[in-house]
Parts: sequence; C-alpha cells; structure tokens
Amino acid sequence: MHIAEGALRPEILAIGWGAGASALTYALATLKSEEIPKTAACSALFFVASFVHIPIGITSAHLILNGVIGALIGFRAFAAIGAALIMQTLLFGYGGVSVYGVNLCVLALPAALGYALFLLVPKAALKSRETHFWRKRIAWFSIGFCPILLGAIMLSGVLALNGEGFIDAAKLAFLAHLPVAAIEGVITLFALDFIERVKPELLAR
Repeated sequence: MHIAEGALRPEILAIGWGAGASALTYALATLKSEEIPKTAACSALFFVASFVHIPIGITSAHLILNGVIGALIGFRAFAAIGAALIMQTLLFGYGGVSVYGVNLCVLALPAALGYALFLLVPKAALKSRETHFWRKRIAWFSIGFCPILLGAIMLSGVLALNGEGFIDAAKLAFLAHLPVAAIEGVITLFALDFIERVKPELLAR
C-alpha cells in the first residue's frame, strides 16, 4: 500500500505532509512513557508484516495488520507506523521522503478506525468467552477487514486525484487489496482471540 516516490503531484504531497505531520506530532506528544514498549512492539509488527511487497504499478500490496495495531494502541498507531515507514524508506527504499505524509495517512488513519470498531465491543463481551462468542468474532474480523478497505479507498482516491492517467492504477490498487482485506480480517480474528486468551490486559481500554 506504499506509493512510490515521484508519483504524486506536489499539492497532494503537501496535503499529505500537513495531515501526516500533524497527526504524528499529536501521537508523539500524547504518548505516555508506559505506552512506549507496546507502541514499539506494534511498530515492529507492522515492519515485519509489510516486509514482503507485491508490486502493483506504482503501489504495492502486502499485509499491514493496522487493525490489530489500532485495537492495541489506538491513535498511537501514527507513532508506531510512522517509525516503521521511516525505517523501510531508509533501509529498503519503500515509499520515499516526499510521499511519507501520504503513505502515513493511508496506513495509519485506518488503524484509528480499527480502534473505533474495537471500542464498539462492549466491555462485558471482553470479559466473557462464551456468551458473546460470535459477536466478538465478527467484531475481530471487522477490525482487520474494515481498515484495509478504508486504506484501499484512500489509496485509490489519492491516485485518482493525481490525474486521469492514474484512474486505471487506482482501480487496480483497490481490487488488489480486497483479498488482502479478507485475509487480514481472518488473521486479525485469530490474533485478537489469541491475545484475549493469553494476555487480555493488552486489550484493556
């Protein structure tokens, strides 16, 4: 879901940097010292999950797990994903400096959606593994599926706004991420179910 360097118009890059820098600054300013280890672990999770890229024109498809990250650390996902994006740019050349803001928004903002969906799960459901069995599993799947779908819509929108020549690339990017969204939904379901069983305090609000 990274957009390559030099692909977007200057005005889109400027808006991306403005929005991304503002969100990242807020996430870092409100990050508490006791939240740093979990945020760093989520950053590593994102880094490893998105390590294998499948090129799709000027963008790429890969696992992101921003739904899991959002459920675990909420808006701090901007700090976690922001740090991982910097490392990917410096070490492997994924994305780039000019598109950093756009990539950060496309990848981290959907994580906030994942957190919002997580907040919709009643606290009573988190304390019971039997009464709300199917309700929670639908929620866990949605937390993985919906952020990827939102990210695909944002990515396609950015590419479409870049000019008529990018319309086909926008359509291809959206369609390519639909199976990724379904896969992420399943992975997130099992991941959050596992966390709930072995380390439920990580899901504390």
